[in-house]
Amino acid sequence: MNIIITPNQSPVSDSVREEMVAAGGFGKFYTDNMVIANWSEADGWGDAVLQPYGPLTLDPATAVFHYGQEIFEGMKAYSQPDGGISLFRPEANAARFGRSAARLALPEMPIEFFVQSVEELVKQDRNWVPKNFGESLYLRPFMIATEVGLGVRPSNKAMYLLIATPASAYFDPSKAVTVWISTEYVRAAEGGTGEAKCGGNYAASLIAQKQAALQGCDQVVWLDAKERFWVEEMGGMNLYFVKGSGADATIVTPKLTGTLLPGITRDSILTVAADLGYKVEEVMISIDDWRDGVASGEITEIFACGTAAVVSPIGAAKSAHGTWTTGDGNPGPITAQIRETLLGIQHGTIEDKHGWNKRVC
Repeated sequence: MNIIITPNQSPVSDSVREEMVAAGGFGKFYTDNMVIANWSEADGWGDAVLQPYGPLTLDPATAVFHYGQEIFEGMKAYSQPDGGISLFRPEANAARFGRSAARLALPEMPIEFFVQSVEELVKQDRNWVPKNFGESLYLRPFMIATEVGLGVRPSNKAMYLLIATPASAYFDPSKAVTVWISTEYVRAAEGGTGEAKCGGNYAASLIAQKQAALQGCDQVVWLDAKERFWVEEMGGMNLYFVKGSGADATIVTPKLTGTLLPGITRDSILTVAADLGYKVEEVMISIDDWRDGVASGEITEIFACGTAAVVSPIGAAKSAHGTWTTGDGNPGPITAQIRETLLGIQHGTIEDKHGWNKRVC
């Protein structure tokens, strides 16, 4: 498997690109190039092509349109102090991409080929990587079923694509979000696709997100499907609860049960928090634990984490069980410390003790 480089011969001008990068946001603008590779059951993976970013032409009967056989990843490239660019834990994204593919009956892509495709696009579009701390080039690898036909079975053809967009903070880290705890809808059930990063999980979540907005909330928090009692995720992000304060604080996150996405940022924060001297726990957390912990002052801070937002403070929660505010409703010091430490590692201003950063150029 090779990557054929045929880059865009008419890229946007330097001045326009600089304006786009400076505008920030998330998914507003896309880089000059993308990567495409095709797979068939008969021939396996063909060579990938790095080519100009542009539309796709697909038959109306293409399988992905009808049965949602699709997966994706989210990862980032960060500027470094010396002007270079690094990826953060790309092999972890590649491994999760493979697990998602297996769950959705799509072909698994070799980890080395996945990482190589990301590296080549970042090298080609390196001038799109923002230089400011906390900003990055967001990379979106995804795969769709491309067999033409309406038979309900795993597709015998698939397409891998990779696109990129300059990104600033998804949420303002200086402001805490308010969340709506959904008791009517669920994100995932045991035996379902909760551990996979697939579009269907997000499509099914949008009605609850709309409900959250009607309640004046920024995001929705999911409970388990069986008892509607155990806290799972916020939107597409993992949750963390801080118990206590100062050096004696404990950082707690809901344990993985098969219905939660095993977030790479989640996993990284477990390590970062321990490195900072905090106790860390992965346990079942109920809605009662949340409400009572906030009321007693045991829970002092709450935040969500994910690739897009990195760390997002949570100030208040609303639900059918009532409304409660954590502390004074503002971002807490430990949340800020963890965010700044993780970003420092990603940007190369704090020592990378665990070999997470992969230099690209």
